[in-house]
Amino acid sequence: MTGTMFLIVAAIIIVAMSVKILPEWDRGVVLRFGRFVGVRGPGLIILVPFVEKLVRVDTRIVTMDIQPQEIITRDNVSMKVNAVIYFKVMDPKSAITQIENYYFATSQLSQTTLRSVLGQYEMDDLLSNRDKINSTLQNILDEATEAWGIKISAVEVKQIDLPAEMQRAMARQAEAEREKRAKLISADAELQRAEKLRD
Repeated sequence: MTGTMFLIVAAIIIVAMSVKILPEWDRGVVLRFGRFVGVRGPGLIILVPFVEKLVRVDTRIVTMDIQPQEIITRDNVSMKVNAVIYFKVMDPKSAITQIENYYFATSQLSQTTLRSVLGQYEMDDLLSNRDKINSTLQNILDEATEAWGIKISAVEVKQIDLPAEMQRAMARQAEAEREKRAKLISADAELQRAEKLRD
């Protein structure tokens, strides 16, 4: 009786190890004795117990928040910038066999690329040319991650935090511009009044 129970338990364990069900968005990278043999899924997958191993890969679009990065612009303004990156695994085999942890690697690459690219721009360009900067970041990251089977679908610079003294300086500059425009309008009105009086 004990032997029969042992066999039943062993059979249940072997079946549990052999049969895997992957949802629509998952793919399974199958390794046999550590060597890549194929990508399977979605649906029911049968593995050879103790011989084949399955590594799951999510193929949905991943939204990754890039931590705020301290950058110094080309005109020596220090600021904090954070961004969001959207990417998807296009080749599960490469994502598992070419890089140790594609999620962590993409995150680190995004942070360093954000710092190096934004450091090439002046502050005014950063504030006014976000679409161009986003496109540049996307192209650089997409090219770098292509070998890992990753497709970068979008990069968006989310927030730019200027130092408090820079914000005050910009506010003073904007105020001075407004005063200048007001004085010009006032002077123009005085000129028109003088011309009417002369006429």
